[in-house]
Amino acid sequence: MSNTDIEIVVDDPTAPEENSPAVVSTGVVDVVVSLLLLALALVLGWDNWRTGASWDSTGPQPGYFPFYLAVILGGASLYGLGAAFLSRREAAETFVTRAQLRRVMAVFVPTLLFCLATQYLGLYVASFLLIAGFMRLVGKIALWKSLLTAFVFTAVMFITFDVAFDVIMPKGPLEAALGR
Repeated sequence: MSNTDIEIVVDDPTAPEENSPAVVSTGVVDVVVSLLLLALALVLGWDNWRTGASWDSTGPQPGYFPFYLAVILGGASLYGLGAAFLSRREAAETFVTRAQLRRVMAVFVPTLLFCLATQYLGLYVASFLLIAGFMRLVGKIALWKSLLTAFVFTAVMFITFDVAFDVIMPKGPLEAALGR
């Protein structure tokens, strides 16, 4: 047997289970996304029609190009709806299983909380909490390594953006207490 015939298989201990039940099918997701995009297209089309979607003596009115982009988005959404209803075989396929959704939510929920925390705690404190939390809870990394890495990254980010380039970032009570 040559070296090219050898296959190395490494199991991922954190991979989702194979027999996890389906949460939603591909067809349902296709229909829901197409309906949401169609609703967005209708709102954008109406608003741009309201602001003016035609030509006047000086050229196109403010809503002219966005209105036609909304029409294109609406047409694409209708096509997506039609395709979703016509493809029965793909519609029955599993879009996401319970184990996969759990893994996605393990990233989505902390990221959403980071966005909310940035509003109240500032970018740097929220970044510190996000990085330390991800490393500790998701990555199962030692607490001291998580805290040190989060602190170093946040400090480098602060020095780079706030000190070196003087970029205005969302500040919270800690930066206000430190006079920044």
